[in-house]
Amino acid sequence: MEIFLGIILGTLLTYWGMSFYQKKSNVNKIESQAVILIEKIKSVCKLITVEGDFAEIYHYEDTKNRFLNMIASKKKAILLINATVHIGFDLSQIKLEANNDRQEIVLTHFPEPKILTVETDVKYYDKKDGLFNKFDAKDLTELNQASKKFIINKIPESGLLITAKKEAFDTILMIEKLIETSGWKLNYTNFSLDNKESEKLN
Repeated sequence: MEIFLGIILGTLLTYWGMSFYQKKSNVNKIESQAVILIEKIKSVCKLITVEGDFAEIYHYEDTKNRFLNMIASKKKAILLINATVHIGFDLSQIKLEANNDRQEIVLTHFPEPKILTVETDVKYYDKKDGLFNKFDAKDLTELNQASKKFIINKIPESGLLITAKKEAFDTILMIEKLIETSGWKLNYTNFSLDNKESEKLN
């Protein structure tokens, strides 16, 4: 009788132990799968960009008074600014969390679009020095800086930010497809990009 009870008890303990091990193994497997998914997404995250070309005319005038303000000397120039602008997202800043119970990856943060580069090519037309107010190297450097700021101020009205945000949503759909191939799902119900001004170059 004791042998019979021992066999039953041993069988129950073995079953309980195997069930516990299998359950723990499944939890570890799901957690490992979540980590692998998130790492896979991060590994394919790249800097996506929207490119825009600008051609703008910038009028510059500078007047200085000389000799007790009795004589005004004016220098002026017309600048033709051709510029290429790149706007994009640093996808390495995406924040994802895993809900193992629901086998769900939750998108908790998506970066705002930012101005990545502004490349300008400036040509001078009708450049005229004043008698006592001439262009020097410092003026040309400052004019190049001013032309870049002039282009940056044009970006919000260009529609590039709206285009970039559409690219952002397309990227999220791409990530969703990647996750679905592993039997998980992407939760991006809290996804939003505020219509605030993007970061600007210093």
